[in-house]
Amino acid sequence: MAETTNNKQIMRAGVFVVLLGLIGLAIGLAFVHNKTWAVPPEAKAMKNPLTPSDANSTVAKQLYSDQCANCHGDSGKGDGSDAMMYDPPPSNLTDTAKMNRVTDGEIYYQISEGRKPMPSFKKKLTEQQRWQLVLLVRSFAEQPAPPPQERHPDVPGGKQPEPQGKPK
Repeated sequence: MAETTNNKQIMRAGVFVVLLGLIGLAIGLAFVHNKTWAVPPEAKAMKNPLTPSDANSTVAKQLYSDQCANCHGDSGKGDGSDAMMYDPPPSNLTDTAKMNRVTDGEIYYQISEGRKPMPSFKKKLTEQQRWQLVLLVRSFAEQPAPPPQERHPDVPGGKQPEPQGKPK
């Protein structure tokens, strides 16, 4: 009887140790999983050899639609049809402040190397195609200029007042 109780205690202790180990592993993976991209300095320094053009834009839009839109969304907001399945979620490529902090080389590296859950496109796309995607990704974060407002110096606030009633 004492031997059975002893075996149960050893078994419980073993299960407890395994559970603690699994919890520790989960915490460790969560910490590693949410780290920022580790982009080598030489990759950060790379410059895009392509310039924006209609031809590059056309190719990039098709590539993006085929390879990226399911996760990053049609307009790059990270709201694609598959986005909810991933942790971390796909990046919002329209975030101007964030996109201004990364170089073209960093974007190219991220597209090329991938990082779970994002796949690597190094073997799926040519260098030129990846650089074309960099141009497109950059365009998502560009803020359109606000429309010019007509200024009227003789009116307080500078705006023309709305007409009152219908003209006769």
